[in-house]
Amino acid sequence: MTEPARPVLLRGGSVLADEAGPEPDAGAGAGAGAVRADVLVSGGRIVAVGTGLDAPEDTVTIDSGERLVLPGFVDAHSHAGSVVFDDAVQLALLRQGVTTIVTGQDGVGPAPGDGSWADEYFAAIDGPHPRYRGGGIDALLATYDGTTPVNVATLVPAGTVRHEVLGDEDRPATPSDLDAMRALVRQGLSDGAVGLATGLDYVPGLHADTAELAALCTEVAAAGGLYVSHMRGGYEGNARAGLDEIAEIVLASGVRAHVSHLHAPVELAIAALAELADDGSPMSFDAYPYSRGCTILSMLLLPADLARPGTDDLARALADEPGRLRVRAAVLERVLGRADLGTDWAEQITLSHVPAAEFHALQGRTLAEAAVATGTDPVDLALDVLVDSALQVTVVMRVPRPRTADELAPLFRLPGHTAGSDGIFVGTHPHPRAYGTFARYLRDYAVTGRLGWSETVRRLSTTSVERYRLGERGSVRVGAVADLDVVDPARVTAGSSYEHPMRLAEGIDDVLVAGVPVLAEGALTHATPGVGLRRGGRGNGGR
Repeated sequence: MTEPARPVLLRGGSVLADEAGPEPDAGAGAGAGAVRADVLVSGGRIVAVGTGLDAPEDTVTIDSGERLVLPGFVDAHSHAGSVVFDDAVQLALLRQGVTTIVTGQDGVGPAPGDGSWADEYFAAIDGPHPRYRGGGIDALLATYDGTTPVNVATLVPAGTVRHEVLGDEDRPATPSDLDAMRALVRQGLSDGAVGLATGLDYVPGLHADTAELAALCTEVAAAGGLYVSHMRGGYEGNARAGLDEIAEIVLASGVRAHVSHLHAPVELAIAALAELADDGSPMSFDAYPYSRGCTILSMLLLPADLARPGTDDLARALADEPGRLRVRAAVLERVLGRADLGTDWAEQITLSHVPAAEFHALQGRTLAEAAVATGTDPVDLALDVLVDSALQVTVVMRVPRPRTADELAPLFRLPGHTAGSDGIFVGTHPHPRAYGTFARYLRDYAVTGRLGWSETVRRLSTTSVERYRLGERGSVRVGAVADLDVVDPARVTAGSSYEHPMRLAEGIDDVLVAGVPVLAEGALTHATPGVGLRRGGRGNGGR
């Protein structure tokens, strides 16, 4: 556990004008939107914001000149919950200014249960949790108390809940099944989960019908949580169908709703969200400032009955030539029918994480390139890679038409937009969003003025705090929890790219969590003031 923190004075920096007190001095770094102000922190909270502040003798002073003091960022869609204990992951998050992550995404997470199913199914996305072995959401959140430099909130993962009750069976839930699932959701929310997450393209979430999800969401609504959905049936041109299902759940249950990693034609998304809000189903959403996606290859290619984790279903289906031909046909039917893939699917899918030693060298190549290199066909190669890697393969997906920052800006201006990296830290060639999302947002939308600093920071911090009900953080005001970033507007940029996905962000060198420096001059301090954040912002000890 971290010792009680000394007071910290962030001296000589600037805060955004809407965070400042009366009659501020003009500041540098964010144009007319920034004002000069020192920020004094004590006891984990901001105790003063202004110029010429006096500080106690034992105060740690951080020279913040020519830099902005901003609220710590919230990754509204994170897959770092099992790897956040790793120094390299901590550094990647903090160099982007991320001080809180929201986990349990896409309907898969360690709790409830003993964690073994999620560890296997999402091994290539979340990685295995090194400390959780059972005990539910309360025990999971306890693994983060005083053990990491960042805060970790979690959603109840609906796929894990269904697996606990029905396994991977493809059938409707009976009334007794539904009672058992509702009890697990209710207990998870009581333990402090911030809501419920579904992954309706993943097993077993794709087997849940709308009525089942609405019934679970009545528990979420009663607790004041948030329903967070990886929508059914893909995104892009199919996004409206998924949004309509969420709206149906909202109207049936009264739950507040949020869309995971929304990517769709911008005009379609804006029009659909506006129409559904007018009809009584307002939704927030998270997104990342990249056009390419990333997921497990089995979800993209395989029918549900061959994509079950921990089985040899696929290997048995491929055991003879007629079986292989049937699986090949099913794969081609799936990829050719997806709006985000189509006929060029093999050129659009890049192998990201391939644990099988025989195919390890293919990481970073498209399936088309890898097939040429190995003298085989993209479908056969993909099937062989999946079998030899026990389905634990991730890929980066290029959409048919990438969108520019200018094209995405109208979507990101919507008040319900939050920043979520969907970042995956497993493997040697991940999507660059894990290492660069928040710095890229700052460079492309705050520095350039596409959104401006105040609007960008609201989407990177405040809106997520409000939607997930993460307590008194997300602002640089007296009384707020002192999760703070010190950002150099002239230097901030994402270092990662598709070619070099693990390069660290630049321009955020000092970060505080609960008033404790966790990043100093760009390096970890190895302080661990982070907590498992319970709904309402409660952490261990009530913070």
